[in-house]
Amino acid sequence: MKNKIIEYCLKKKGATKDYPFGPDPLVLKISGKMFALFFENKGYLNLKCDPVIAENLREQHETVRPAYHMNKQHWNTITIDGSLPVSDVFAMIDHSYDLVVKNLPKSLRESISKMN
Repeated sequence: MKNKIIEYCLKKKGATKDYPFGPDPLVLKISGKMFALFFENKGYLNLKCDPVIAENLREQHETVRPAYHMNKQHWNTITIDGSLPVSDVFAMIDHSYDLVVKNLPKSLRESISKMN
């Protein structure tokens, strides 16, 4: 599942990967802004999330909790242990990516939307 998550993130328009904090976590960015941090060695994923949705996800899933080393209001940590369907994880990735793109300057949003 780990490789599927990385591949899915990198298929997002303009997504890039980086290791600014050392070998772990893998940081996935759009226009220099983080939308996912994947702690491959520890088996969890940090994703940006609307605060109301973040609370709902935490209530619904034991594997979703306030983010490790992040703003706990706006980021969730998802334990990747197979208990969540991959489609749910992908939906959370989509939400995180969309939140970050939405807050980029208009010119960057337009250039991203034109990418193949």
